[in-house]
Amino acid sequence: MKGLHFALSMLLGFSANAIAAGDPAAGEEKSVMCQGCHGQDGNSFSPEWPSLAGQIPSYLSKQLRDYQSGARKDETMTSMVEGLSEEDIADIVAYFSSQKTKAEEGESNSKGRELYVGGNRYTNVPSCAGCHGPSATGNDPAGFPRLAGQKAGYTIKALNDFRTEARTNDVNGIMQGVAAKMSDKDIAAVAEYLATLDK
Repeated sequence: MKGLHFALSMLLGFSANAIAAGDPAAGEEKSVMCQGCHGQDGNSFSPEWPSLAGQIPSYLSKQLRDYQSGARKDETMTSMVEGLSEEDIADIVAYFSSQKTKAEEGESNSKGRELYVGGNRYTNVPSCAGCHGPSATGNDPAGFPRLAGQKAGYTIKALNDFRTEARTNDVNGIMQGVAAKMSDKDIAAVAEYLATLDK
């Protein structure tokens, strides 16, 4: 009996992990409603909407759940995700996170690179690389998003939303604190640097 209980526990645990991991093929089909704004392969058509291609799975999952719960507010996104199950979320995340980010063309913003890598000790802006990684590819265990190749317009909007507290779903208010110390020029420079970063 104990052996059967152990076998069932292992089987159920495996099934839960399989669902949690998500199915990219199923996610491609389920993400059709997302593709109008975020692009078929997760590379957005507009600077106002984020690219999801190559994004950190734990971050994407959290954002979708935050839209569902109201922790992150956006009327369009809330209506799009309200009917998604946990399996749907896992599949959609698996699809978008497996795609390749397409960086914007153009020269790298050197001021933005300096801020991203080293921060600004005079205004107490910390290095972005400390959380998001030296190549801005994110940190999945911590849930910190990939920023490399993200649309500059969206990054500017996100930082402004954190700065004004229009967005408050960041872990321990970290991004609100960082953005509050950044000037408009700082935000634009970092956003432009990240948009052309191809990693």
